[in-house]
Amino acid sequence: GKALSALGADARETNMEQARAEYAALFVGMVQGELQPFGSYYLTGFLHEKPLAELRTDLARLGIARAEGIVESEDHIATLCECMAGLILGEFGASDDAPENPASQQQFFDKHIASWAPRFFEDLQGAKAARLYMPLGAVGAVFLEIETQAFALAD
Repeated sequence: GKALSALGADARETNMEQARAEYAALFVGMVQGELQPFGSYYLTGFLHEKPLAELRTDLARLGIARAEGIVESEDHIATLCECMAGLILGEFGASDDAPENPASQQQFFDKHIASWAPRFFEDLQGAKAARLYMPLGAVGAVFLEIETQAFALAD
């Protein structure tokens, strides 16, 4: 709750132009942003490496395809969170109307999110350019802790 309250407070004090400028400084930059929100980068130090290829294989197996017009690679943290939500809600996976089984959800989470996202959210909390995104890093870290604990309880 504290992380969400901080995010809400910062969001109320941030206009759209400030939010865009912060996003650009964090993730785009003149040459490169302060942070790279991609699994391949966190796992290998480079973009478009083996972790991305493995993710694409798993996404294809689950029937998840990149939407037209999307330029970011599939290992972007936002995309992975959307995929995880879709697996939980039954939008992807085993059938069109049933969630992917919990073991499969956990495998996806462990391999493609938990393997690197905690470091990303920690980095986001400490990023020099982060104001609005700093509490989002805390929200992400708490979310990952909750998901990790939930999977542990399910075992």
